[in-house]
Amino acid sequence: MANDCGFESVGALIDATVPPHIRKDGPLELGEFSEAFTEGQYLAHMKELGAKNKLNKNFIGMGYYGTLTPTVILRNLLENPGWYTQYTPYQAEISQGRLESLLNYQTMISDLTGFPFANSSLLDEATAAAEAMTMCSAMANGKKPKFLVSDKCHPQTIAVCASRADGLGLECIVSSEADFDFSGNDVCGVLLQYPATDGSLNEYGSVIDAAHGVNAKVVMATDLLALTMLTPPGELGADIAIGSSQRFGVPMGYGGPHAAFLATADKYKRIMPGRVIGTSIDQHGNPALRMAMQTREQHIRREKATSNICTAQALLANIAAMYAVYHGPDGLRHIARRVHGLASIMAAGAKELGFKTRSEMFFDTVTINVGEGKAASVVAAAVAKDYNIRQMDENCVSIAFDETSTLEDVNALFSILAGGSCSFTAESLAEGVTQNVGDFCRTTDYLTHPVFNTYHSEHEMLRYLARLEAKDLSLCHSMIPLGSCTMKLNSTSEMMPITWDEFANLHPFAPEDQAAGYKEMIGNLANILCEVTGFDAMSMQPNSGASGEYAGLMTIRAYHHNNGDYHRNVCIIPVSAHGTNPASAVMSGMKIVTCKTDKQGNVDIDDLKEKVEKHSENLGALMVTYPSTYGVYESKIDEICKIIHDNGGQVYMDGANMNAQVGLTSPGLIGADVCHLNLHKTFAIPHGGGGPGMGPIGVKAHLAPFLPSHPVIPTGAMPAVDGKNPFGCMAAAPHGSSLILAISYAYLVMMGSKGLTKASEHAILNANYMASRLADDFDILFKGENGTVAHEFILDVRPFKDSANIEAEDIAKRLIDYGYHAPTMSWPVTGTLMVEPTESESKEELDRFCDAMISIRKEIEMVENGQLDMENNPLKNAPHTQEIVMADKWEYPYSREMAAYPISYLKDFKFWPTVSRVDNVFGDRNLQTTLCCDGVEAYAQAE
Repeated sequence: MANDCGFESVGALIDATVPPHIRKDGPLELGEFSEAFTEGQYLAHMKELGAKNKLNKNFIGMGYYGTLTPTVILRNLLENPGWYTQYTPYQAEISQGRLESLLNYQTMISDLTGFPFANSSLLDEATAAAEAMTMCSAMANGKKPKFLVSDKCHPQTIAVCASRADGLGLECIVSSEADFDFSGNDVCGVLLQYPATDGSLNEYGSVIDAAHGVNAKVVMATDLLALTMLTPPGELGADIAIGSSQRFGVPMGYGGPHAAFLATADKYKRIMPGRVIGTSIDQHGNPALRMAMQTREQHIRREKATSNICTAQALLANIAAMYAVYHGPDGLRHIARRVHGLASIMAAGAKELGFKTRSEMFFDTVTINVGEGKAASVVAAAVAKDYNIRQMDENCVSIAFDETSTLEDVNALFSILAGGSCSFTAESLAEGVTQNVGDFCRTTDYLTHPVFNTYHSEHEMLRYLARLEAKDLSLCHSMIPLGSCTMKLNSTSEMMPITWDEFANLHPFAPEDQAAGYKEMIGNLANILCEVTGFDAMSMQPNSGASGEYAGLMTIRAYHHNNGDYHRNVCIIPVSAHGTNPASAVMSGMKIVTCKTDKQGNVDIDDLKEKVEKHSENLGALMVTYPSTYGVYESKIDEICKIIHDNGGQVYMDGANMNAQVGLTSPGLIGADVCHLNLHKTFAIPHGGGGPGMGPIGVKAHLAPFLPSHPVIPTGAMPAVDGKNPFGCMAAAPHGSSLILAISYAYLVMMGSKGLTKASEHAILNANYMASRLADDFDILFKGENGTVAHEFILDVRPFKDSANIEAEDIAKRLIDYGYHAPTMSWPVTGTLMVEPTESESKEELDRFCDAMISIRKEIEMVENGQLDMENNPLKNAPHTQEIVMADKWEYPYSREMAAYPISYLKDFKFWPTVSRVDNVFGDRNLQTTLCCDGVEAYAQAE
């Protein structure tokens, strides 16, 4: 392969590609993990770590609950690579299965919250609240700087909102609802918790009326299971509902990943963050699903985007949706009533023991006054009996029930409260308890669509899951050659521990000594990542790449503020940067100054110097991607870093392209001060059909004290070091989506020092091999000084627009007929295709994809020379479904075989798309984002 690229060895290729002055000197030093673990050794190691975690029965609540994942969903969705290796559904024609599941999710959220419009998931409940706060500010055109937060919200939600408000220039005011001050006409919105963090159900009408009286919006953080019994926020008069779907079958996982939700009124849909799935039709009028309103994406709106959200929690949203499909409305109602019944028995028993409860109305959580100064001792007594409950203050504890709770648990908790044996039992109290939701009792139906009332047996559920899976292309079928997105192997051994009880079922706010195994794993992972990146400290809290960008910039901001440099708020961003970069900078309170790139895709040094000189007094940071977004190692990257440092700024490096750095160079060695890592790219966490992700940040020592912390379980440099404070909190859980950190940990320790370096070398080798094979048929847009590319490359297909009326989208759709997902389309250069093979693919698979592309080029040539019609050809009509190919009538001016089997390997295995090319414009003009009771087919026919 190296010879085909014009080099005598892989080493020679690497030497010609990676600038020598930034090459790492010597191997990665990973200590006990330098030598790669075998799969067996890794799994044994994880069993040892898991044994160090202590699984008490949890009644902590605070937005995290025990749940029973139906095993048919566990085995056939969560543990199934046909679901977890899919990419974000940008190519709708080969994503119809997960799109249907996400439409189910949106319908479920809409039904339960009482709002007509919901997105297909956000990162967690706390960040969803922060996104809702940003929406409220946007609705007020930024002219109302105050956002009121109830002190009855979960503490992690309050902390994340306060941190986000700080960057946006908002004032987050926390108080009881009774003390909300609307008199200044300067409040853009309020946040209420329903039910409250102490479990209470409170009177919300007066607060909602008062807010609306000054045109402030009302956000309600709520609970999906509770809403099967309680009046939904949409009926109470709220404007936005947010929350987490975790307790719908998704394990706690020491904090995540979990799918949050945001639902709102139809009139606010254009400023709602996150992805939205909508219905449409294909080019033959058949019903089809797609991602709607894609023009809101950050790569288009950039610094004008209202959110930097780039990923979602699709895999977890699918699990939650299927949980609702499997149980149906009756099953969910039964679970909710049982949970509420246990809480009611708890309240009755507490009163029988002589204690007072804080509220007479609640759903699943009861707060009990156990006596002055006695709360801590009661919590300790519970831990001694292997139970975790929550200390609210010195006098009160709260006990939250969930699907896994039992009457035996209630009896044990009675004994703990009684300080010994108890004279009555839960069973004896059960018949006497009544519903305790007062006037909040729900009266409207929900989940009435047939999909939620059909698949209640395991056999039918299995078949439904399999039918949806069969509609989607994943890494099970072929390589997904997306530039910048690194769709690499997600090995089975990496995935196994995430469903083990000792990792999956730990509450994120359990006492730290119960999470010793997690703590050791996270510490090991942080140390390895520090060595890989050349940094001194690492925060695992950001739970997406875009969140990592934001966390890195907020860390830089806190550093400048600590130095008294409040004026350093200018962020220089090259025009080639990822679209989330400018959005993240704006969220961090920075002003954007763009910098040009030259014809080779490198940062224009002269333009950079000019911009730096102009803004030197106020320079805060530079955001740069390395290798560049054009797939080239910029030889002057160290000079770029020096220019920024010499003028008082900090260098933020986007870690999207770490696949070409690990073991060869590093951000710290190059000169960056902070870098986020897309663990779902370079470090093997699967994309899950559009999430989950993780975006931890590494920093140099001078930035370490400012890394984010957490109000419940402190992280980072807490307490403050020499008066240097963490910038705040940016995720609901202390270590973000802790459960999936085990996947990246597995990748790193099973690769070892040599394997990680070899992976980078092979990523570069594979990209150059493919570029070499395709160079005779396509123009390679950018190359480095020695004629090589990095780990990805850009095919310039723009000339075909003039020669054959063929565009990048036509090639992308035609690739579906060849059994492939398209490369990254029209980014970072409009009208091009960016290819990244990763190190995971065999030469045979690389050749198969190249053969497909070369075959497509021959089809374009047939259009160019008139053998195929310019408007009616296989590319313009692609993709071709089985229904089209098998139809009695064939009216195309080319053969059925050319349409469906243009190349020989397809005779061995053919992946059929279920719809032809989707009509995006129709979908946005006729926006429907929930299931119609008459079915999508009826909707399409009506339109």
